[in-house]
This record gives sequence, structure tokens and C-alpha cells, in this order.
Amino acid sequence: MADAIKSGLARKSTTSGLLKAPVFCVAAALLLSACSKDQEINAFVEPTVPADQLYNEALANIDAGDSVQAKRKLQKLDRQHPYSKFARQSGIMSTYLAYRGGNYTEAVTNGKRFVGLYPSHEEAPYVQYLIGMSYHKQLVDVTRDQKAAKNSYRAMNELVTRYPDSEYVEDARRKMRIARDQLAGKEMLVGRYYLERRENLAAINRFRTVVETYQETRHIEEALARLTEAYFALGLVSEAQTAAAVLGHNFPESQWYKDSYALLEKGGLRPLANQGSWITRAAKSIVGIKNT
Repeated sequence: MADAIKSGLARKSTTSGLLKAPVFCVAAALLLSACSKDQEINAFVEPTVPADQLYNEALANIDAGDSVQAKRKLQKLDRQHPYSKFARQSGIMSTYLAYRGGNYTEAVTNGKRFVGLYPSHEEAPYVQYLIGMSYHKQLVDVTRDQKAAKNSYRAMNELVTRYPDSEYVEDARRKMRIARDQLAGKEMLVGRYYLERRENLAAINRFRTVVETYQETRHIEEALARLTEAYFALGLVSEAQTAAAVLGHNFPESQWYKDSYALLEKGGLRPLANQGSWITRAAKSIVGIKNT
């Protein structure tokens, strides 16, 4: 009997050992799995670096000509310390780096973000100027779309309006004049296209836009001459005479006026301003030339 009991205990002990072994294995596997997951999580945790250290490292990268690393440091600074004074400086530097690198779309995005967050910052006028310059650098000839010219004008106008005492205002106004000249040039190009095809009403609409909206540009003389030509072709002699009269009053030595005068003379007409014409009304608001 005793031998039977010992035998049974032995079998139980052996069985218990077999039953417990998988439990230990599972526990070990879970522990290893947890460690593995912790390692994966830690791999995605970005160690925090002091804001001033990141900013100074970015400046050092810029001095060394490594704009790629500088950009990464500034982005890290913005992520880790979004409300620090160094984050504000980071926004300025990020805009500058993008502009200097010719990444104008990125410069505009960074700049608008900065000005939107810190409109009263002492460097906000400079950042707004970089936004305008990013558009200005994308200007193309008048045969192509003039979206960049429109955006350049708006950005520089915002600088002049919001920060009138800024040191960048004078140059911003020059850039605005260039943008407006581009836009007027586009209207003239399309107007001439219609005029060549004798679509005179369509042409008149384009030249009228120049006279009413872009009077201060170099295209005003030709626009008035083209209006004389288009109205004369349609038999609207009063409007043709008025356009020529306004042109002659303000630019008497212009070749455009001489050509317009000769055109009217062929029809037995001469320049004569109709005071009720839209051309006369527009001429009275022309900036930079004499009024009729």
C-alpha cells in the first residue's frame, strides 16, 4: 500500500510539473512581449532637448551652410517647445530658410503661420515682407497666368497697411508697382488679341480695365490709344474722340497720341472730350498724370 501511495505521489508530482511548465513559459513570453512593445514605444518617443540648445544648434548649422539640419532642428524646437520665445524665433528662421532656399510655397506657409500667431511681434513686418518677396520671386511674363502678381501685390499691400512705419515699406511699394504693371500688361495683351481679331467690344473691356484700375502704370498711354482705335472701328466717334482728347491732354508728345490724332483726322474728326463719358470721369481720378 505504501508503495502504491509513493507511486501515485510520484506520478502526481510528475504531472504537476508538466502542467506548470506551460504556465511559466506563457508568463515568460508575455514578459518578453511587453519588453518588446516597450522598446517599440520608446523608439518613437523623441527625447526632449532644451529649447535654447536646439535654437543655437540650428544657428550653428546655418553658419556651417547646413540648412537641412538647421530646418530639422527648428522643426524639432517647434514640436517640443511650441510656446517658448525660441519657438517664435524658430518661425522667423524657418520662413527665412525656406525663402533663401527657393522654397517659396513653404516660405509663404511658414510666414503666414507666424504673422497669424504673432501679428504684433517686432519681426512681423520682416516676415510679411518675406511672404511678399516669395510671391514676387515667382512673377512670370505677361503671356502666362498672373496669380503670383496678384498675391505679391496683396502681400506687400498688407505690409504697407499693417506696418506703415516699417523699414520695408518703401521697397514693398516698389514691388506693388511692379505687380500692378504686370497685371495691366496682361490686360493689354488680351485686349490686343481681341483687337487683332476685330472683337472690338471684348478689346474695349480690357483697355477700360487698364484706364480705370491701372492708370499709374506705363500702359495707360497705349490703353487710351487702343480705345480710340476700337471705338473708331465701331463707329462710336464720340468715345473715340474723348479717348484721344484725354490722351493728348496728358501726353501731348506721345507717339500714341500722334497715331490716335492721325486716325481721327482720316475720318474728318479731331480729339474732343465728352464730359459725360466714362473715359473723362476715369481721367479725373488718374494718379500721376494731368487731369482733363
